[in-house]
Order: sequence, then C-alpha cells, then structure tokens
Amino acid sequence: MEKGTHSRASSGPSYEVFLSFRGADTRHGFTDHLYHGMVDAGIIVFRDSESLHVGKQIGGELLQAIENSKIYIPIFSENYASSDWCLRELACMVECTLKSNGKKEILPIFLDVEPADVKLKTNLYRQTLSKRQKTWCTEAESWEKALIEVGKIKGWNWQKDQGLRHSSHDQ
Repeated sequence: MEKGTHSRASSGPSYEVFLSFRGADTRHGFTDHLYHGMVDAGIIVFRDSESLHVGKQIGGELLQAIENSKIYIPIFSENYASSDWCLRELACMVECTLKSNGKKEILPIFLDVEPADVKLKTNLYRQTLSKRQKTWCTEAESWEKALIEVGKIKGWNWQKDQGLRHSSHDQ
C-alpha cells in the first residue's frame, strides 16, 4: 500500500486530505502531481484510484473518506460540474465542514476555470446544473448551493498559461 493511503486509528480522521477532481480532466496531470507531492511530504491523502478498495461500494466508501478527512481540496476544472459524483462529494464536503465547528476546511483550486464559474455567475457550470434540474435530479439544489458556497472561498487559480495565483473574491 502506498504511503498516502494508510488509515489512522478509528478515533481520528483516516485521511488528512481528500482530493475531489474530474478524472478525465486532471487525473494524469495536475492532480497526479499534487497527490504525489503531498504523499512524498508524508501527508495521508485520499485519491479515488489509490484509496478505493475492490469489492466495496464506491458511494459509501467515498462518503466515508470525506467524513474522515480534515482538509478537502476540490480541483475545479472545465468538466467538474458534469460529474454527479464530483458534485455529491462537494455537497458532502460542505456539510461536513459546517458540522465540524472549524475542525475541517475546504481549500479550492480553480484549474483553468474562475471562481465566477463555480459561483454560477457564468454559463460554464450553470448550464450543466440546469440540465440536471430539468431531469428532476433531486440533488441538484444541494449541488448548486455547495458550488456557490465553495466558490466564495479564497483558493488558488491555476491557469496553464499563467501558473498559480490566489483567487479573487470579487469575481
């Protein structure tokens, strides 16, 4: 088992960091580098491809990993909102953070998207959510609230042509 996937005793969080990302967008690039950098630094990280166990239900195991993590890093990319699982994870992160009395936090990364996209002030994520609402997806309202809430958190912008910079609250 890789160093970044160990569990701790049941009295504490199993993971220090939970990574949420759209695999097709970032798995073999940005997320891979971030994950390995944290693991090399001794941080216990949950990333689905290394931490999910064969034969277990994915949904229950993912939600348990979120509940048992201290820090959440959603990596917002162009297609993040097109994944029901990414949006479920995000809603769960927001819920767990609110219940934690300041013991958990969300540190967003905006990868080639802007906080305004995540706050649904542009069409990028808003159109995807509108489609879900038209299909009577009961979770769509909680997903919308979670996106807007996390979009307000100061995070990091990563633009391929500009590198890393802090996100602005003004967008």
